[in-house]
Amino acid sequence: MSRKGNCLDNSAMESFFAMLKSELLYLKKFDSMEHFRSELIESLFYYNNARMKLKLKGMSPMEFQTHSFSAV
Repeated sequence: MSRKGNCLDNSAMESFFAMLKSELLYLKKFDSMEHFRSELIESLFYYNNARMKLKLKGMSPMEFQTHSFSAV
């Protein structure tokens, strides 16, 4: 977390939570807390392992990290 009034350090987390709320929380109705937890875990797995990003050369974040560590 950055100092008060300096938003540059928080921008990545704010972007992540905005995406999480817009794609998960606002679009679905949850029957119970357990249902919410299972959907959250599924959403986080997709976010880290399955979604493709152009900035990461068409790889998922996990693939990009694995690829960058193997190149070293």
